[in-house]
Formats: sequence, structure tokens, C-alpha cells
Amino acid sequence: MVEVYVVVEGKTEMDLVNKLIAPHLAEKGVYLYPTMISKKGQKGGDVRFSRVANDIEKFLKQRRDTSVTTLVDFYGIKSDWPGYEESRAATPHTEKARIMNEATHREVNRLFPESNTERRFIPYVSMYETESLLFSAPEVLAEKLNIRQQEVIEILNQCGAPEEINDSYETKPSKRLKGLSPRFKKISTGIAIAEETGIERIRAACPLFGAWLGIMEDLAN
Repeated sequence: MVEVYVVVEGKTEMDLVNKLIAPHLAEKGVYLYPTMISKKGQKGGDVRFSRVANDIEKFLKQRRDTSVTTLVDFYGIKSDWPGYEESRAATPHTEKARIMNEATHREVNRLFPESNTERRFIPYVSMYETESLLFSAPEVLAEKLNIRQQEVIEILNQCGAPEEINDSYETKPSKRLKGLSPRFKKISTGIAIAEETGIERIRAACPLFGAWLGIMEDLAN
């Protein structure tokens, strides 16, 4: 049995882990325990590395036989995050993700050298929002929002793939979803779409997410 603490950005990510990712990994002997980024008197949002690092340290030190990972959105991440400036200068979303994840891992290794972070820490910054995963199956999204499937396909044609749906206030995934239908609600509707799509369909359409999931699956070996 392998246990992994997941430091998540907010309620959307918490529900995604609890209702979709955790059940899948539990079948493989990997058990997830998500927790929102914490600060005295505050939960969720304000994605500063200084806040996340506190949680990473706490979970690394609680026990020596667990792993720790992150699930935070690239959109809205604060400038103190390792790799932030360099990633902003990169163009492909895959390069942005690589820069952020590698820089995060290096910084965690530097901060907590006694905690075996090279093996125990798994960085993951979602491109560009967790809501991008909901575009993995256009027909499911269209059905749940009661819209034409072509509207979803047009967004994917414009951007290239779910994880490429862009990083600005007007074009980020959650904004596009609200623009498609007023019935979209990040928590209830979003989770229903993700569950109907299924984790295998999502990982196939979202390779960065799929790679993160694969690393956690491999922990059981």
C-alpha cells in the first residue's frame, strides 16, 4: 500500500481527486489524501509557493513512508513560484509545464534535503486550469451543458487540445465553459462531466495529466 498526500488549490481540485483520481489509484494500491492549501484562517486560492511549501514540508515530515504531490493551476499562480518567470517566456504549454515542474522539484529538494524528496515529491502544475480536463470528450461536455457539440470542437480546433486552452482571463477554460452555458458550475457540473468522461478518456486527451497519473500509478510497483 502506498499513500500520497495531494496539496490542491481549491474545492474543484479536491473533488476531482476524491471522486475520480483517488478511486482509480486505490484499485492499484495507491491511496490519495487531498488537502487544500492552508494558511491560518484561510483555505484555497492564493497560490503562492510560500504557502504550498509549508504544506509540503508538513506532510514530508509527518511520516517517512509517504509521498507528496501538488495539484494547482498554472493560471493565477503567483510570481514567487519556482520557474514562474522562465515559464512565462516559453511558448509551448508542454515547455511551460516542464519548466514549472522541474523548478518546483529542484526547490523542494533544496528546501528539504533530509526528506528524500527526489523520490517522495511529485510536482504537478495543471495547464492551464483543471477545468481543461472537461474538454476531453466533446460529446459529453455538449450533452451536460445542453449545447451543440460543434461549439466545443471549435474551441479545441482553435487551441489544439484541452491542455492548450489558453492562459488569460477571457480565454481560460473555466471562463470558456461559463460562456458556453450558464448551467456550468465548477463543482457540481464539472465533476459530473469528469465522471461521465472517465479517467482513461481524460488521460488520453490530456498527456500532461496522464503523465502525472502514470507516475503515481508506478508508485505501487
